Amino acid sequence: MITTELYNVGNIIQNQREFFNSGKTKNVTFRIEQLKNLKQAIIEDEQLIVEALKADLHKPELETYVTEIGVIKKEIDYAIKHLKNWTKPKKAPVSFDFFSYSARIYPEPLGIVLIIGPWNYPFQLIISPLVGAIAAGNCTIIKPSEIASHTSDVIAKIIAKHFDPAYIAVIEGDVEVSQKLLAEKFDHIFFTGGTAIGKIVMAAAAKYLTPVTLELGGKSPCIVDTDINLEHTVRRITWGKFMNAGQTCVAPDYLLVNKKIKKDLIDGLEKCVREFYGDNPVNSPDYARIISQKHFDRLVNFLKDGEIIVGGETQPSECYIAPTVIDNVSLEDSIMQEEIFGPILPIIEYTDIAEAIALINSKSKPLALYLFSQNKNLQNRVLQETSSGGVCINDTVMQVGVSSLPFGGVGDSGIGNYHGKASFDTFSHNKSVLQNSFWLDLKWRYAPYQGKLPLIKKLLG
Repeated sequence: MITTELYNVGNIIQNQREFFNSGKTKNVTFRIEQLKNLKQAIIEDEQLIVEALKADLHKPELETYVTEIGVIKKEIDYAIKHLKNWTKPKKAPVSFDFFSYSARIYPEPLGIVLIIGPWNYPFQLIISPLVGAIAAGNCTIIKPSEIASHTSDVIAKIIAKHFDPAYIAVIEGDVEVSQKLLAEKFDHIFFTGGTAIGKIVMAAAAKYLTPVTLELGGKSPCIVDTDINLEHTVRRITWGKFMNAGQTCVAPDYLLVNKKIKKDLIDGLEKCVREFYGDNPVNSPDYARIISQKHFDRLVNFLKDGEIIVGGETQPSECYIAPTVIDNVSLEDSIMQEEIFGPILPIIEYTDIAEAIALINSKSKPLALYLFSQNKNLQNRVLQETSSGGVCINDTVMQVGVSSLPFGGVGDSGIGNYHGKASFDTFSHNKSVLQNSFWLDLKWRYAPYQGKLPLIKKLLG
């Protein structure tokens, strides 16, 4: 573990600069070895990771494996499989007037990158971008969330055990530590968290013109049409919303339900919550807790809005909030003014899809948009008339697990994207290289210019 009290941040960065300048990270074989090293480290310390997430979020082991460990191992395997191809220079076409030239695009590492992680998926959302940073050939400083302190400690121990701090270092600490890090010059900053802190990160990065990737959030809507399989729909919504006690950046934030199916959907959600977590979810081994008292108190205030029709029970001593569904919510209520980020699901009915689309477009662009409908025309209309970081049709959250799909936000929900090749691209610079030959040297572009303009116009149009 490295803290700013024990080590000078500037010295750590300088050591990483020297390591990067040695050229070692540019070697593709070295990168693949480090990715394999990372995977082996996760396998060896899997139980420590499970225990840390249990301590921080009361996270069930299956959820931990699916959303924090398994998805990372899959991401590493994907990077290893494709890395040699990703790093190859790519030929670029040239037009006829450049007939004696050849053009290529060379991906090269940026240098020293900073990854700042959140507390809700505190392992996955730190290690996933690290996979991209390693694959692209960078040195990395990691700042885990101090709120998920057990997971932060485990990450620090794993990285220190398996990697040279001149290559990858973990710096733990509070907001003051983050501020010290952001005062330094990096070649890229990758931040996952809330919009308010994202603005602070971007302002700090502006001092050095440091490029940023901001993975934020927002109120991800979930439209439910009449043309659905009701049983499958309620299961997928219940899982996506209440996994990790709703503390998921791409969880459905609110439902927009066709009036004709609203009652059946509510009945189905109530039944499904009972099926998943029992009559009293506080006793369920499969249901997580809110990360802190501060976040618990914020969420409890939302329970004052609308009419609770499922759940609503709380236990402050455990930071427990039951899976909750709320009806009769006003668009002016506080629950509709900010991202919920908890196990509370408001329902708003609509009679025409135009109403739902208008409501979505009246708000900031979300990280995810969900649509349950088998109607192809309706699917196309929603895709064409709304904007979001990503869309998942007839399911929730699963889009995050597909390495070939870039993941990221738009507008207030984020800048840039990652996963798979997108991660490699995020942490790389595509260097354009144009090469001419010596076998011919036409003189039309050289001075003197007299009499050459007609030929230039003919060539360039």
